[in-house]
Amino acid sequence: MDSMIRNRKTILLFLLPALLIYLGIVAIPVFSTVYYSFHKWSLVDARRFVGFNNFVQLFSIDKIFEKSMKNTLLLMGLSIVIQVPLAILLATAISGAIRGKRYFKTVYFMPNILASVAVGLLWSFIYNAEFGLINSLLRAVGLGEHTGLWLADEKAVLGCIMVVICWQFIGYHMIIYLAAIENIPPSLNEMATIDGAGPWQRFIHITLPLIRPIIGIDTVLIATGSLRYFDLIYVMSNGGPNHSSEVMALYLYYKSFRDMQYGYGSAIAVVLLCMCLLVTVLLNRLFKSEEVQYY
Repeated sequence: MDSMIRNRKTILLFLLPALLIYLGIVAIPVFSTVYYSFHKWSLVDARRFVGFNNFVQLFSIDKIFEKSMKNTLLLMGLSIVIQVPLAILLATAISGAIRGKRYFKTVYFMPNILASVAVGLLWSFIYNAEFGLINSLLRAVGLGEHTGLWLADEKAVLGCIMVVICWQFIGYHMIIYLAAIENIPPSLNEMATIDGAGPWQRFIHITLPLIRPIIGIDTVLIATGSLRYFDLIYVMSNGGPNHSSEVMALYLYYKSFRDMQYGYGSAIAVVLLCMCLLVTVLLNRLFKSEEVQYY
């Protein structure tokens, strides 16, 4: 018994540095943000308690916040609907013993290791209306009438950003699904093949059910990550034109550090945090299932 108590004390001693770091960079800032969200504060003047006024203004008066929330939710939905199926299909296509497997894994994953700022700059040049690759190719093949001001078009800018997001991150999610698919016992597919099941039937009745827990985890990662999009959009469109690509994280930054409304920005951060928690809980319940046991 004494040895167990001593071991517990030793364990707590080793956990203490990590706990202190967590409190310093996560817990304390979160509680501080919640506290500041009930104040009016410009970082220069004294804080003034205003209760729920910041939240009331967000949801009843601030039309830009409303648009940024809609854009954020739209990007989250599109990210899940597009990236999950494509990542699963790509992972299925290169699973098993195929030629050039390492090459495809490297090529698909490579955009993910690039900094989002670099990716944003790269695609800003590709979308450039004057010398961009897309418009240049359209002119070269005689489709000059279909050229556009891609990042300056209110109707097109969000779709253009969505293409870049998928290009950058789909390889990351493909690797996750590839690991899950290759962890499926080969005997299951062999027995299904002997029973006459084709590739599509094996995919529907074996692969998808067995990787469902991974789909749930990856969907949460995509959803929470898409709610926090900032640097890519900041570089590519700066939230424009006319706030058509404004997202909550970007609007939070502008309100806090450009307009010096730190209390108002903290209220936006609290709403964003609540959205992340709510989405995580809902998706976890949606994909809740028993772990698959292999015998």
